Order: sequence, then structure tokens, then C-alpha cells
Amino acid sequence: MNTLPAASTITLEPNDHRRLANLCGQLDEHLHQIERRLAIEIRNRGNVFAIYGDPERAHIAADLLHVLYTETHEQQSLTPQMVHLYLQQSNLETTMEESTESRATNNIKNFSEIQTKKGKIIPRGLNQQNYVRAIQTHDINFGVGPAGTGKTYLAVACAVEAYLRNDIERILLVRPAVEAGEKLGFLPGDLSQKVDPYLRPLYDALYEMFGVEKVDKLIEKNVIEVAPLAYMRGRTLNGAFIILDESQNTTREQMKMFLTRIGFGATAVITGDTTQIDLPRGTRSGLVHACKVLHGVEGITFTHFQSKDVVRHPLVQKIVDAYDDFEKTTGDE
Repeated sequence: MNTLPAASTITLEPNDHRRLANLCGQLDEHLHQIERRLAIEIRNRGNVFAIYGDPERAHIAADLLHVLYTETHEQQSLTPQMVHLYLQQSNLETTMEESTESRATNNIKNFSEIQTKKGKIIPRGLNQQNYVRAIQTHDINFGVGPAGTGKTYLAVACAVEAYLRNDIERILLVRPAVEAGEKLGFLPGDLSQKVDPYLRPLYDALYEMFGVEKVDKLIEKNVIEVAPLAYMRGRTLNGAFIILDESQNTTREQMKMFLTRIGFGATAVITGDTTQIDLPRGTRSGLVHACKVLHGVEGITFTHFQSKDVVRHPLVQKIVDAYDDFEKTTGDE
């Protein structure tokens, strides 16, 4: 047990034993989860919590406990997954590197909310917040990084919000039909049935934010269009919100073709993971090339996500890091 003075002490009000039990979790599992992530120690007696360890991390933990306690009143029972998401939002790594003045502007409550038909979506962590702000204020935006960082999900959310505000007239969701070396011609069914599996993550996000019936109606009216990248050639897209997902699987020519389709009043978001390229050997990725060519071009934003931004199972972050370390050490691909 820590015998040093507490780095931070907080009192959570009101003193409600049910909410406190919800906050702490079964056998204090939520508190232990926070302790492990922040390398601090939390002790409590009733609604008074003492936090021991590094003062910076103790301050983050105190803010986090306040936010989670608010959630026990406004939402259902807390889960370890929810605690993990709020830990991501606490942005520990960036906070430790910033000055005191900068930290004041980036605390846990400083984020942009995205309003969709099914409710609000909250960006988690500084990178996601900056990504959303970039999409809301620029016409062409790149989101590059590992799986599980919310690149596509947040882009779809911004598209839905823009449509509900009448900022755009249509939503186009585009993907190159390349996956793990498979060819469309070898898949069963007609073209729609061949393409649908590649676009399923985009459908799922839309269903969650609009509802299934609304999405189906908008697709029928061609307000929402989900299509393979090849269908973009020869088109000019005005007044649309266009998302190119899995763009690491575009060629240089396809990427240039896509970017030159963008018309007046349009917003484009290009997402991809440069560590998961499924193009044939010897074919250069259009995403990698575009990041080099367009870097520094005014009006185009780049948000680079890292393993610390992963909001899936905590082990996903470790898996991403392990693969990166292995490839850097061995040069193996």
C-alpha cells in the first residue's frame, strides 16, 4: 500500500452507493483498469478517491473519474469497453508531452460532437478530434493509420451530419475492389453481390447512424451511392460527400483519377492503412504516393493515426506495435 501523500484527492457528488458501485465495477475492475493504464494507484472510501503516483497522470485519472461518474447517471451500466474508450479519450501520451498551457486546451472534455439521426458520436482522443475538425473545415482530407482507429466510421458520421444539415446533396462511399489477392470474377453472383462484401463496413456504419429503413430508401433514391472505385471514372461529383475507403489498395492512376473527380461544394475523405496493402506485387500504392505528392498542398489535410489511437480491444494496439517492431527489425514484409 502506498504511504506517500496522495497526488490528487477528489470527492464525487452526490454520494450514491449504486452509482459508485457502477463506477468501480465488479471487484473494482474499472479502477484496476485505470490503474494499469496510467500506472497509478487509486484508493477510495465511499465517494472520496485518493490517487497516488505521477501528478500528471493522477490529474488525468481524477478527470476521468469525474467523467465516468457522470456517465453512471446518464447512461447504462459502465463496462470495461467503455472505460477503455474513455481512457483513449484521455489522450495520455500527448498530454504528457505537451506544456501545461497546451494541456489546458486539450483536456478530456474538449472534443467535437457529431450529430446523427441516431444520436451523438464523440471523437476519442486528440487525433480523432483533429481528424473530425479537419473534415468539417476542409474539402479534401486523408486519414491514414492502422485498423481500429475510427478513420472510416468517423468519416461516415461526418457525411451523415453534413447531409442532415443540408450541407451536401449526396453521399458516395467508394472502395477499390481488391482484397487479399482475390478477383471479383471468381466470386459468385451478379456485380452487386460481388461488390457488397467489400462495402459491408460502410453499410454497417450507415445503418447504425441512419437506421436500416432510412438507408435503404436513400439508396433507392440514389442519395446514398455505394460503389467500386472503377465506377468513378468520367464523373464529376458536385455537392457530394465522398469517402474513399481502403485507399491503400488504389494504384497511383486510380488515386489521381479519384481526386480529379471532386467538384464544387464537395467534401472528400480518403482513408487507408499503408501497412495492409493487398495490391499485386510490384504495384505501388496510390495512397503512399499521394501522401508524398500532396503533402503541404494548401486545403488538403492529413491526419496520421498511430497504435495509441486504436479504440478496439486493447490487445489490437499491442498487435499493431508488435508487427511494426518486427518489420523494422527484420525488414520482412
